Amino acid sequence: MPEILNATEENIKVAAERLRAGELVAFPTETVYGLGADATNDTAVAKIFEAKGRPSFNPVIVHVNDKIDAEKIVEFNDRAALLASLFWPGPLTLILPRRADAKLSLLTSAGLPSQAVRAPVHPVARALIAALGRSIAAPSANASGSLSPTTPQHVANSLGERAGLILAGGKSAVGLESTVLDLTGKTPVMLRPGGITREDIEMQLGMKIDVEFEAVTDAPKSPGQLLKHYAPRTPLRLKAVDVAPGEALLAFGSIKFMGIKGGGAARDLPAGALMNLSETGDLTTAAANLFSMLHQLDTGNFSGIAVMDIPETGLGIAINDRLKRAAGAQKS
Repeated sequence: MPEILNATEENIKVAAERLRAGELVAFPTETVYGLGADATNDTAVAKIFEAKGRPSFNPVIVHVNDKIDAEKIVEFNDRAALLASLFWPGPLTLILPRRADAKLSLLTSAGLPSQAVRAPVHPVARALIAALGRSIAAPSANASGSLSPTTPQHVANSLGERAGLILAGGKSAVGLESTVLDLTGKTPVMLRPGGITREDIEMQLGMKIDVEFEAVTDAPKSPGQLLKHYAPRTPLRLKAVDVAPGEALLAFGSIKFMGIKGGGAARDLPAGALMNLSETGDLTTAAANLFSMLHQLDTGNFSGIAVMDIPETGLGIAINDRLKRAAGAQKS
């Protein structure tokens, strides 16, 4: 098993030394746990791809503490500056032109002329970046294509000793990867939905933005665009209106009218076979619970997981994006 340390001030210094030495450190952010490496070290960043089994053409997000740090590696335009002032630190990743003099491993951008950057709000992530004194490259801390981790144990279960050191900082509050917005073109393009919604961004920019959520099979511009992403081992059945024998139920809102095929009510499912993302239908709560509950149901030896319908609005768009990719990966 990997080494797991509580994120005390002293242990954060230990983790920073590990990063400085070219080793990997898994650490908490408000979105999911990240698998971090010194973003300036080619060998260290390569270890991320090796640990995750991640295709080398898939970019990784570089984490910084603020816009001042980010300006050392990417070129800001007026839109980027505005959004950073409003949503940083927070769950918004910006794709911007990479500076020619950026001290970054080219592996972080998979050779593209752009770079994905984000300033996390989680205090442990921020303290780790500050202790290292440079940016941290960090995709989600899980085996490539599997469920994203929202707890230290998820990281340990997925990567084992490949995770290096794991800094334990509690459960991720948002529970979904960050929103990714491409600002390298004339019109902003949302490449991945997340905690910052399309409506949030359009309201602040005063304009409509494009969206490109379709999965790609090669050369993605953004983390999270590959089809084989977020997938549990247990088959998912989306927009379920009932539960088949042997299935577990991932519910959302009221289950009053959910039944079991052949007779019975969903509320009578055995212990461990029923989890509700939010009994009150709150999308923020549902987003925070999504990966954690999928992880739990995925260990239950069920024939499948029936997933109730999630509204296609606000954070529901991001939740459905993750569920569709998970189901799509299982069919490929």
